[in-house]
Amino acid sequence: MEPVSQVLALELNYPVLGQEPVVPFAILLLVILVVPILFERLRLPGIVGLVFAGLVLGPSGWNLFNAKLPMINLLSNIGLIYLMFVVGLEQELGHLRKNIQRSLGFASFTFFVPCVTGILLGRIFGFGWNTSIFIGSLFASYTLLAYPIISSLGVVKNPAVSATIDATIFTDISTLVVLAVCLVSLQTGVFNLPNLLTLLGHIIIYSVIILVGFDWAGQEFFRRSGDDEGKKFLFVLLAVFVALLGAEFIDIEKILGAFLAGLAVNEVVDEGPTKDKVVFAGSVLFIPIFFINIGLLIDLSAWLRSITTLKLMVLVVVGVIVSKFIAALLAKLFYRYNWQEMLTMWTLSMPQLGTTLAATLVGYRAELISTEVFHSVVGLMLITSTLGPLLTSRLAVSLTPTAILETVQSNLIAQKTEEKQSSFTIVVPIYNPHTQQHLIEMAALLARQAKGKIIPLNIATTTAHMDAPQLEASLQRSERLLAKATVQSRNLGVEAEPLLRIDDAFALGISRAAREQKANLIVMGWGKRTGLRARLFGNVVDSVLWSAHCPVVVTRLVESPHKIQRILVPLENLTSPTLQPVQFAQMLAESNQAQVTVLNVCDRHTSSSKIDSKRSQLAALVSNLALQNSPEVQIIAHENVAQAILQAARLYDLVVLPFIRNRNSPGSLAISDVSTQLARQLTCSVVMLGEPQRTQISINSKKVINTKSVV
Repeated sequence: MEPVSQVLALELNYPVLGQEPVVPFAILLLVILVVPILFERLRLPGIVGLVFAGLVLGPSGWNLFNAKLPMINLLSNIGLIYLMFVVGLEQELGHLRKNIQRSLGFASFTFFVPCVTGILLGRIFGFGWNTSIFIGSLFASYTLLAYPIISSLGVVKNPAVSATIDATIFTDISTLVVLAVCLVSLQTGVFNLPNLLTLLGHIIIYSVIILVGFDWAGQEFFRRSGDDEGKKFLFVLLAVFVALLGAEFIDIEKILGAFLAGLAVNEVVDEGPTKDKVVFAGSVLFIPIFFINIGLLIDLSAWLRSITTLKLMVLVVVGVIVSKFIAALLAKLFYRYNWQEMLTMWTLSMPQLGTTLAATLVGYRAELISTEVFHSVVGLMLITSTLGPLLTSRLAVSLTPTAILETVQSNLIAQKTEEKQSSFTIVVPIYNPHTQQHLIEMAALLARQAKGKIIPLNIATTTAHMDAPQLEASLQRSERLLAKATVQSRNLGVEAEPLLRIDDAFALGISRAAREQKANLIVMGWGKRTGLRARLFGNVVDSVLWSAHCPVVVTRLVESPHKIQRILVPLENLTSPTLQPVQFAQMLAESNQAQVTVLNVCDRHTSSSKIDSKRSQLAALVSNLALQNSPEVQIIAHENVAQAILQAARLYDLVVLPFIRNRNSPGSLAISDVSTQLARQLTCSVVMLGEPQRTQISINSKKVINTKSVV
């Protein structure tokens, strides 16, 4: 009766919360919107802010909410399932197959060393073997909270870093299997070898059915559903709940089913709009409420009064940090990594967040662990999720120069060995007569410089009936637009080959036509996000950026491209992918006798010596691109990257931004990348350059070639 009495007491103290569910839901939305932003300004993870908000709003604070409230409990459970699904969805299975030996080696070190440490710690504090083994498994898993940092530094493909990233799939699966075994042992009271083998057999059969069956079903469904992102989104959600039903049927923990469902549809959704929308739906609502619920469960007074809890938390934190260090040291000795790589592996594997916290909550609800252990793991999460990324940002920097220079040199070698392409082809989708003139002018400048041609493209959408009156009207309009575009192109002295295509979707029609024409570049106008469907599932530009085989140039031109004289290329980080806009900007500048400035923004606390070092590094990278006219290089120290670029852009006619696909850490809030923020606020002309997913494009004034990604 205790949960009921708590809810009744809450309703008596705050009758509005009990009578109007809209009020607490509105408060939750406000917390999710505001608190992470405030904590990120304090250089703390937004997730820490959500847990803190739950602590303040819960019984230990203002007592506005209680974890036993039906709405909180429901949304938190959905968030828990969604969190584990996203963890599985974010695994890079394709890359894992290429690096499985080192990944499995580090996974063994980083699982068994912390696991043994946790078991010993549990036994020291008098916990049973079942609980101690579970505590050890919690020590083993980790969350790649610092992935955006290493990605921005360009060291993701470093062998040590890559092994650390790929090892998470093994540690997560191991932790979840140990959780399932411990829960079954807790329920039966007696757990022997035959029971263990039976359970593992059920888990293996269940896993094979999920991984193989869902992958096949997903491939078939996505192939047949075409461009309908809504149906794909619903299929992915259905896969999660079917996996949960299967887990319930064989009596194992549901979060293992959610994780396996994420792995199963991982390669089906790939890096595309559907995956973005699936992650977005959970990251902005359900997963944040899960972390708020963690804060609601914390009994702050009991935590602070109990000396045992404080001792346990200190030993848990020290045990995880030290054991992860030992695991990274063993990997260094075994695979001969250098000290910088070893320390980066250590800090990357330190944060305990997604799988750890999800398994902890399940174990706590099942009374597998005590309140003291639960509080200790929450404290571990708060400390390691703050300390890990902070140390990674300091230590991984030393890996950056070598990785970038090797990448640039590899690209240059690839350029020399690649066969020269026959004709530089630019596809220009025409669908807005008001922006058509500037779009053709931009494409003409680039085509003239590369001695290529333009293919004005229009997509006439239709239904299944080719004799539909709507199709005839669409074809007539398309022919008028293409005729006008052809005349404009030829007046600018560029060869034009208009193309009219009938397709069932604009985005796929553009991508397919570009592939068929072996296009080197797609030049598009800026798409507006209007309507509910565009906001939820993206517009045409979003879909083309994700599906095209070649670079996509998205333009928002406030004046004729012929008037552009000063071009700014902000580089948020010194990585090889962000060097592609420099090459594009220089190509455009040479066709228009313009000047290019490359700008990098560093932290305002950066010393003058480090700024000089960065300037030299950036100058060396730009010089290695073998451009005809070297761009000007500027370094600005500022606390806010976006604001620094906005201030600098006032003096320029055009800003060229990279379209960067962010991979957010599982369970983290959706964070817009700096390019997206700038695109909304800049008042001058803007070009956003999107690279294809699996290839890296080298652009210069002579030719455009495709080289295999080495980043």
